Amino acid sequence: MNKKMSPLPRIMFTAPASGSGKTVITCGVLELLRRRKLSCASFKCGPDYIDPMFHQYVLGIPGYNLDSFFLPPQEVAGLFTQKAGKADMAVLEGAMGYYDGVAGITTHASAYETAVLTDTPVILIIDGKKSSLSLAAVVKGFLEYKKDSHIGGVILNRTSSGMAERLCPLLEELGVRFLGAVPECEEAHWESRYLGLTLPGEQARLKEKVNALADRLEPCLDMEGLLKLAESAPPIRRAPSCCAAAAPGLKGVCTSNPKEIRRIAVAKDEAFCFYYEENLDLLISMGWELIFFSPLRDKHLPCPGITAILLGGGYPELYAKELSENQDMLEAMRRAYRHGVKFLAECGGFLYLHETLEGADGLSYPMAGIIQAHGYRREKLSRFGYISLYDKDGNGKQVAKGHEFHYWDSTLPGQDLKAIKPLSTRGWDCMHVTHKMIAGFPHLYYGSNPHWIKEFLEFPTSAPASMP
Repeated sequence: MNKKMSPLPRIMFTAPASGSGKTVITCGVLELLRRRKLSCASFKCGPDYIDPMFHQYVLGIPGYNLDSFFLPPQEVAGLFTQKAGKADMAVLEGAMGYYDGVAGITTHASAYETAVLTDTPVILIIDGKKSSLSLAAVVKGFLEYKKDSHIGGVILNRTSSGMAERLCPLLEELGVRFLGAVPECEEAHWESRYLGLTLPGEQARLKEKVNALADRLEPCLDMEGLLKLAESAPPIRRAPSCCAAAAPGLKGVCTSNPKEIRRIAVAKDEAFCFYYEENLDLLISMGWELIFFSPLRDKHLPCPGITAILLGGGYPELYAKELSENQDMLEAMRRAYRHGVKFLAECGGFLYLHETLEGADGLSYPMAGIIQAHGYRREKLSRFGYISLYDKDGNGKQVAKGHEFHYWDSTLPGQDLKAIKPLSTRGWDCMHVTHKMIAGFPHLYYGSNPHWIKEFLEFPTSAPASMP
C-alpha cells in the first residue's frame, strides 16, 4: 500500500431521519459534479442495496457499502480508501438518521460512525416543511450531541428561498456553512414502494429526471461552498484499487490456483438485483468468473461449466407470473441442483427456490420446487435489521453477519443457523445450509467471514459438478 498521505476531497450527505431527501439530493449533486468533469466514487452507509443503484446510474460505475457492523473499523476505513482509488472526490450517503445505529440506541454502525472512521465532512439535510426557526434548534442539537459531529454544512429541503434567506444567518451563527435550500418541486419527487425508492430501471425517464433535478439544484445550492467543505477533509493514505483481492480483510481467501477459472452464474434482472459489490469482488478474488443471467428472460443457464449459482434478493413477488411461466429456466435450476451445482440464495432468491410463491397480485405461482415450502405475503415487515448468524452445531460459533428486510415469509425458513439481533436477546432459527446450498432470508455480507463462503463453494459435492 502507498504510505504517502494524499488529498481526497470527500463529503457525506445525511439527515435527522429517513425520508428527508438524502438520496435524491445526493444523486442531483453527483450529476452536478459529473458535469464539472470530476470523477467521483460513491458510497452508501449501512446495508442498503437500492440507493447505490441510483449512484451507479448517475456515475456509470458501481457504488459500495460502508458498514461498521459488518466489518471492523480498520477494514471499513481500508475499504473506503481502496474503492475511492484515484477518484477526484468521494461522496457518501448516510442511512436513516445520522446518529441511528445498532439496536436504535447506539451510534455503532451509524452514518456518524462512518464519518468518524473516514474523517469525512458532513452535510446535514433537513426537511424544512412546516418548520422555521425550529430548524436551527435541530441543527444545534445535532452539532452538540457529539463533540466530533463532523457536521460542517446544512441544506434545507422543501424550504422556500425566502425562508432560507431569513434562516441563513441564524444557522451560520451555529458554526456551519449554509449550502442552500431546495424548494418543494416536482423534480425531487421519485417513485417509491415498501423497500424505498423503486429501482432505477422502473423510474420512467430517469435520465430526464436526473438532468431536471440537477438543473433545479444548480441555482439552489452553493456548489463552490460544498466543494470547499469537501476539500477541507484531511489527507488520507490511498490504497491501490487495481484488483478486488486487495480489499481489506480478504487476505488468505484468494484462490490457491490463480490459473483455475471457476464460473458462477449470477442472477441479475428486475427480479434479482440486490447485491453488495463487495461480495461480488470477493468472489472474483477467490477466482470465480461471474456470468450474469436473467431468470426472467433466459431459457437456460448462461454457459457450460457453471459450478455455482448466486440468486440475490430483489422483487420476485412482482414478477412471480413471468418467473413461473419460464419453465425452461425453472427446470434448468432443478437440473443444476440434481447435478451438484452449489446454490447461494438470499431473500428473493430463496423464495424463487420454493415450490410456490404468492405474487404481489395475491395469486400463488409454481417456482423451482428445490425447497419444499410456500412463500407468502405478510401484512407488515417480517423481520428487520442486523443479525449475526451462529452455527447451531458444535461450539455455536458465529459464521456470518447479515441483514433482513422483507415483507414476504416462508412456511420453511430453515433451521440450520441461529440468527441473533445485536444488543438483544431476540433470535430465531433460519437458513438451509447443506454441502450444496446456503439459502434463507438473511442478506449475507461475505466479508464478515469470507472463509465460510470459500469453504462452502470449494467443498466437493457428492454428485458431479458438471451437467450434461
